[in-house]
Amino acid sequence: MSEELVRELIARPPMVRELPGFDAERAPEEPAPLFVEWLRGALAADVPDAQVVTLSTVDAEGMPDARVLVLRDVDPARSGWVFWADADSPKGRQLAADPRAAMTVYWPQLGRQVRVRGTVRAVPAPAALTRSPGARAASLVGRQSEPLGSAAEYDAAFTAALAAGPALPVSGHTVYTLEAATVEFWQGDPSRRHVRLRYERSAAGWSRTLLWP
Repeated sequence: MSEELVRELIARPPMVRELPGFDAERAPEEPAPLFVEWLRGALAADVPDAQVVTLSTVDAEGMPDARVLVLRDVDPARSGWVFWADADSPKGRQLAADPRAAMTVYWPQLGRQVRVRGTVRAVPAPAALTRSPGARAASLVGRQSEPLGSAAEYDAAFTAALAAGPALPVSGHTVYTLEAATVEFWQGDPSRRHVRLRYERSAAGWSRTLLWP
């Protein structure tokens, strides 16, 4: 595929559609309630995988690393964004070495983006934590991001883990909470009059600042 063709494929302008407005002056004092409001709006608009976010960490060499995962909860009291992971996965090991992280979510149908930056706290997942059979089997297989010999090798390991059912405990399964230091809300506009609102946490609480788009 030629470079010119790629440029043609992506040349069409984004967000050329009707998008909701955002009155930043009426935003709540803290970011978590606004995030929940926007998430509800995305779910109501049938945005596919509206609860999926991108988590960014850094590795031992300081290189950024990012992956898509499922947001499990929002804790308004701590301004925390909750997700689950294996403590022995690459992201788990990176967070153990450096708990600073960022989370990004974009809902295209609404032209809305949220960026969260802060420090991640980890606690072992409670035994009663509900997981689908497939997710549980994948955790039992483990070895995330290690080289795989063949798809058949994984299929066999997954089938064996699925057959084990709830009989085997899942070691390393961890609940992580990204406790926000800054949260930015971005509302796109077809005419490029975007709205950006940043929340910053201090010892005195949260402050809000409008940003140039």
